[in-house]
Amino acid sequence: MTHTTDRRSILRTAGAGAAALGLSGALTSCDTGGTGKARKPGTVTLTLWDYFTPANFQPVLNDLIAGIEAHVAGVRIRRRAIPFADLVNTLNLAAISGDLPDIAIVDNVSMNSLGGNGLLADLTSRVRSWGQAHAYYPGPWASCQIGGKTLGIPNNSNCLALYYNIPILHDAGVTPPTDWDQLADTARRLTTRNRFGLAMSAIRTEEGVFQFLPFLWQSGGDLDTFATSGRTPLAFLKKLIDRGSLSRACVGWTQEDVNARFLSRRAAMQINGPWQIPVLRKAPFDWNVVALPADKTSATCLGGENWVVMATSGHLDKAWQVLEYTQRPSVLVPYLESLGELPARRDLARAGTWTSDPVRNLFLKQLAIARPRRYGPHYADISQAVAEAEQAVLTGSVSPSTGASTAAVKIDKALG
Repeated sequence: MTHTTDRRSILRTAGAGAAALGLSGALTSCDTGGTGKARKPGTVTLTLWDYFTPANFQPVLNDLIAGIEAHVAGVRIRRRAIPFADLVNTLNLAAISGDLPDIAIVDNVSMNSLGGNGLLADLTSRVRSWGQAHAYYPGPWASCQIGGKTLGIPNNSNCLALYYNIPILHDAGVTPPTDWDQLADTARRLTTRNRFGLAMSAIRTEEGVFQFLPFLWQSGGDLDTFATSGRTPLAFLKKLIDRGSLSRACVGWTQEDVNARFLSRRAAMQINGPWQIPVLRKAPFDWNVVALPADKTSATCLGGENWVVMATSGHLDKAWQVLEYTQRPSVLVPYLESLGELPARRDLARAGTWTSDPVRNLFLKQLAIARPRRYGPHYADISQAVAEAEQAVLTGSVSPSTGASTAAVKIDKALG
């Protein structure tokens, strides 16, 4: 089973999926585990929260839970699915009421706030004894490192790359760009009255920030120098809009919207992630993917989820055994293949379908340079400031310099 729609769109519409699935009943009674079987005497029940609410995700999670209950002695799993946008807030509220789960699967960017709030158990000593930290790509592993402690284990990973329409580039006599100058020139040459050369998301949410940050990093900058380094990527993207190569409407586009324009041939190239591959396989034209064009350096943004254990769990040892089980190659590979995701473990680079699929393999190789959004407990404020700056600059409300300096005031405060 693979994703049949845009992954982030699925999570945004999870509220409807939650209603369809009857999430009020997703939490089984205390006498049963995730499979509904009677609990054996001496068995502990661990609660698991995640945001995988769509119907097509349920068989995958049910199979995983059945495997856990069959192979981790004395453990039953009681699962609750919560809409993507609500999971972190629900965890914070549960911390106040004292009703936190034992285990959760969270977006890796949420590690900033959850780790800073002290909700997550310190797994450092267990990981040291486990001895498998070296098996993970640096970016995904870094997303679990907060304050010198290991607070999670990567569950899966994704990142961004550049898709292109092969016939359109061939007819225009151009090749896929590898740097910013080529990207600007290629996008200009591919632009027509009915088609933009490039499509990307610049929406005023984390989705847009996810697509903007690689430009910041590629320029050699970072968030702690945004007052100066933020000008370069903002000016570059504004230039693409001024030339007509990138639609001004990108400030309202989600990544699903971007992919829709690429599929309808209204964009010759797009920046997007591997979760679009199942949909793109049905495209009526040939396409391919390359690494994001570089400026001073190469970079892409790390996405994906992490397993975490709550510090309040009364069954830390059992919870850790569950995390260990999920990371066994015999368990992890079919799980990731079913979800259409990529491994965060580099020792599995040749273990799944991503080995024989050149498109997925390209994304897999990019994980080596994928950077996590690890900027402290106030990252949400930082993200909002970046999104506001990008919106203001791309719509022509302010100059790149003003947009960067204004955002930097909020960013520096949040980083401090």
